[in-house]
Amino acid sequence: MQYSIGELAHRTGLTVKAVRFYSDRGLVPPSGRNTAGQRRYDDAALARLDVIRVLRDLGIDLATIRRVIDGETTVAEVAAEHCAAVAAQIGVLQRRSAVLNAVANRGSRPEEAGLAHQRALLSEVERQCLIGDFLADALGDRPELAGIARTLTPDLPADPSPEQAEAWIELAALMRDPEFRANLRRLADGLEAGLRRDLTAEVRDAVTPAVAAGIVPKSPAAKAIVDGLGRDPGELREWLRAVNDPRRERYLELLGVINGWAAPESLAPTFDWLAEAMAA
Repeated sequence: MQYSIGELAHRTGLTVKAVRFYSDRGLVPPSGRNTAGQRRYDDAALARLDVIRVLRDLGIDLATIRRVIDGETTVAEVAAEHCAAVAAQIGVLQRRSAVLNAVANRGSRPEEAGLAHQRALLSEVERQCLIGDFLADALGDRPELAGIARTLTPDLPADPSPEQAEAWIELAALMRDPEFRANLRRLADGLEAGLRRDLTAEVRDAVTPAVAAGIVPKSPAAKAIVDGLGRDPGELREWLRAVNDPRRERYLELLGVINGWAAPESLAPTFDWLAEAMAA
């Protein structure tokens, strides 16, 4: 059966202008012409136009449509590629929405909003590069600290909640903080120099009950607790300066939000008590 451009337009729901455009681009070539020189199209052209209309409705570009029409790829392959692209766009929009909510909730200044926007729109590869650079700079190339590196690694879900997205924005800023990185390096150096990995647990077990009992840091009882740790005072002070960084505790809090972990116990009162006791 032969069709005019008008008939094709009527059958496909396209405009005459659109049918003529696709024909001029070679996507729907005419099968012949009538005696008046007007283009005529067959059923194959009608089928092509149906495919073109569906793919264009899905946002597929003309170059890709031509590849489908010419048999260089299939509709299924194009759909899979386009689905992945749409999923990536959805992820960007979700992160952008989280940023807008964070900016609205915080009342951020323009420069803060811009920085938050940049961090939220990092791709998966860029996020992993930032995390890898942070851990390498903070912990160094120490195989024995691989377990610690894993416990400090954020794993932002593909579809984060608003709280997780906002936590990532703040965490990314901490990971870029050179002073925070230097503090973590000092902790890692202390581990390598002989301060055992369980020192935090030892301090918590020895000092937290003293804090709860109201023992004064400048008392003989406090001195006995400090002496009972059995540590070199200079090394212990250096470790305490690094571990009692508020940014470290905040990092662990944000990490828990992102990874869906329970909120970590705050040891700030314990460390503050120990610092005061050692100063005495």
